[in-house]
Amino acid sequence: MAVAVLIAGGLRVFLPDQLRLDDARPAFIVVLAALIIALIVGDPGRIDRQATWLQVLTGVLIGVITFVNGGSSVRLVYAIIKTERFTDNANTLLVSGAVIWVTNVIAFGLWYWALDRGGAAARALGTGSSPAFLFPEMSNPELVRDGWYPSFVDYLHHSFSTAMAFSPTDVSAIKPWAKLMMMAEETISVVVGILVVARAVNILR
Repeated sequence: MAVAVLIAGGLRVFLPDQLRLDDARPAFIVVLAALIIALIVGDPGRIDRQATWLQVLTGVLIGVITFVNGGSSVRLVYAIIKTERFTDNANTLLVSGAVIWVTNVIAFGLWYWALDRGGAAARALGTGSSPAFLFPEMSNPELVRDGWYPSFVDYLHHSFSTAMAFSPTDVSAIKPWAKLMMMAEETISVVVGILVVARAVNILR
């Protein structure tokens, strides 16, 4: 989870200035790193402390990534529609689209991980609420270890599959909020993907 957050922050350096909300680039990465360090210090190991301040800090961390990337997504769509100058370079456009798409996958993977069954700590302790997602391992418990519960990698894979397929794959959303979040991720992926590819093809012609 910490590595994914730092990757999301590091990818920002590949965006053109026109798409950045975080003009103070080093400051943004420092903020992410500071939040990650605070989480690790507050809950080292496998993340199994159910402290309210840790849950709030986690939400703030994911919210910062989501807000910044969402702003870049809006700016990219606007720039393509208005055919701003930097979108005349196919390489820049494709790299920008890839950065925003990958960061979007990470952001939604983090949200799924943080919200499902009351969060990572609740899942680790077995005190969580009913699941919002049905993973294949839950239907085939004989294939996994006793007491299996989804880790961040499972949610990241689910987010990646959702963004790639624009639809549910091997993981089913059960609760309404999970379905709505998947719809939002699919919509962002479709809009960014179609506009970036269409504009790039038009330039290459």
